[in-house]
Amino acid sequence: MSVFARFAPRLQEAIVARLGWTSLRPVQELAGEALLAGKNAVVLAPTAGGKTEASMFPTLSNLVSDQPDGVGALYIAPIKALLNNQADRLGTYTEMVGLRRFVWHGDTTSHERKVFLREPCELLMTTPESLEVMLVSQTVDSKALFGDLRIVVIDEIHAIAGTDRGAHLMSVIERLVRLSKHDIQRVGLSATVGNPDEILRWLQGSSQRSGCVVDPPKKPARRQLLVTHRQDLATLAFDAARMSQGQKSLFFCQSRSVSEAVAEHMRRAGTKVFVHHSAVSKEERQLAEQEFHHGSNACIVCTSTLELGIDVGDLDRVLQAEAPGSVGSFLQRMGRTGRRDGQTANTTFFCTTSESVLQAIALIELAKSHWVENIVVNDRCWPVMIHQLLAMSLAGNGVAPEDAWDHLSRVPDFQGISRSEFNDLIDWMIQDNSLILTSGLLILGPQAERRFGRRNFMELYAVFSSPQSYTVQSTDGRPLGTLSQDFVDGLVDGVSCFLLGGRAWLVNFTNHSERAVQVASAPRGRQPTWGGFLPQFLSFDLCQKILDILCSEETYPYLDPAATSELDQQRQQVRGIVRPKVGGVDFINNEVHWHTFAGGRINATLKHALADIAPTWQILPDNFRIRVRADNISINEFNATVHQLRQPEFWTDQDRWIRIAANLPNYRLSKFQPLMPATVQTELVSNFMLDVAGAQTFSFSSSSMAANST
Repeated sequence: MSVFARFAPRLQEAIVARLGWTSLRPVQELAGEALLAGKNAVVLAPTAGGKTEASMFPTLSNLVSDQPDGVGALYIAPIKALLNNQADRLGTYTEMVGLRRFVWHGDTTSHERKVFLREPCELLMTTPESLEVMLVSQTVDSKALFGDLRIVVIDEIHAIAGTDRGAHLMSVIERLVRLSKHDIQRVGLSATVGNPDEILRWLQGSSQRSGCVVDPPKKPARRQLLVTHRQDLATLAFDAARMSQGQKSLFFCQSRSVSEAVAEHMRRAGTKVFVHHSAVSKEERQLAEQEFHHGSNACIVCTSTLELGIDVGDLDRVLQAEAPGSVGSFLQRMGRTGRRDGQTANTTFFCTTSESVLQAIALIELAKSHWVENIVVNDRCWPVMIHQLLAMSLAGNGVAPEDAWDHLSRVPDFQGISRSEFNDLIDWMIQDNSLILTSGLLILGPQAERRFGRRNFMELYAVFSSPQSYTVQSTDGRPLGTLSQDFVDGLVDGVSCFLLGGRAWLVNFTNHSERAVQVASAPRGRQPTWGGFLPQFLSFDLCQKILDILCSEETYPYLDPAATSELDQQRQQVRGIVRPKVGGVDFINNEVHWHTFAGGRINATLKHALADIAPTWQILPDNFRIRVRADNISINEFNATVHQLRQPEFWTDQDRWIRIAANLPNYRLSKFQPLMPATVQTELVSNFMLDVAGAQTFSFSSSSMAANST
């Protein structure tokens, strides 16, 4: 019997009569079979490949056949824009079988929430943070609302697995497990996961259901790719404007400042441009999405905010300034095109540096070989453990340490933390006044209340920091977007200019008490500086692919003449210096260049390892090389130092790595860092900065490299 024939009759009729479908896609057949059999699943299919229906049709079939008491199904998206985008589609699917859906996120009004709580819908669409709000709210009867919950569907699961938000979501789901009378079925949807079996194991958590990966064979598809090289941003934007003329295109940029500059240049060239990034106001972003969705031939210049599955209608082109940092990101962006019959998915890279040209080639070649990054789940996710302790102590007017451990130890992202380490954390937080132990229960302490009690603890509900931001307003009070406090602190009334929404603005005055910056249109202003950034690490595999490209003579038909010239020049520069897999060493003007092509974290680890041996050296790592400067340094001295990295005992010296970790820059990676013991803070930063195992493996594999260099 086909999967379609096993759907509830009411759903079968609706699919044929309302949607006009005559068959299901392969991913929908396979997913339907798995979900109707009660399995947990990770469902893989390209963007617009039918994943939503693959999960929702069997879900709705079960809800129609056995109507739940309260919420029967959860659809969770990583961002509320994706929820808004899917609301109409899932509203149609629920309505056509006599069910209802409700969208709950930060913009949902209190009146709408009260109506929903009085009469819950069968399908609830929400974000992880809003789900947390429901569970801690005194006005929500969580047991009544979720007591009959059967299934949780997580869209774009690759965007949260292996992150703090993923750990948070898994912990929240385990709290739902305690409320529901069912072993909640779990489904993850994605277009780009390199290790779906591991993600499935993570997703299953404490569920006793069997699981499967739904990954139907993909039809070979043509891709239209072009990598160009331009001398500067202005030329890049002008050529992009010419290419996108009369078409609908998304232009992805790697930062907000670049997206603002590109938008300004394109607007000068006569292109209709919208800007879409996290600092642009909600109203401006929605205007861009609406105009675009309803057929406007224009270009949305954006950051990763439009990388996820938000539907802005049929696209003609995807443009990319420089190159994204991962194959998964490249595939997500390219997947926004090629959705119409007869259309070819496409991406044009506009690169201003030779490194960007090489990176674009590497991304394309890795994607052609069907390679995508693995998602690594951190089983010692300290920030979220602290967050969940605070949230649970707030939700139930206190939580017993034993109950907290019983819950948290079930979450995959905490299973590397021992019970004794958990007890030490509790003791520290009590000593720090973040928690108070009274009558056997942990309750929120004054330290945590001071930090997170504002706006009825809204700051606590989100795992990520919500940095203080200032609203940017026009002279007539119209909201234009937001700026971070660090950026605002550098503005001078009547003098400073900055770009926002693709336009230049002059600061009239800053109202710090109301956190508002009033601006007026300005002549062509200075480029904004959006503040400091954490290091942007590229992966080992991507950097090694770039090394392979440099060491080969292969030609790539998707390069324009300028990009081909850049590739040729780079190959010429490293000829005789680097070799596949191991790289090489160059000695220039008393400076050693160790060309590792090992990626950012391995190179950062090697830097700190070398600095521990030779503290007087000035060592500058990036993703591809390590530069060493020192008075009268010789290649023999460098080789002798690197030789020490090939000794196993170097890497097993725990005192050495404790010392190195303690001296790392004190990056603020989580808003919960101030509540952590010093040892945990050090572990958090060192796990972000260092890859000791990878650096050790690389050092051993490159054993003959330095000695043979000249």
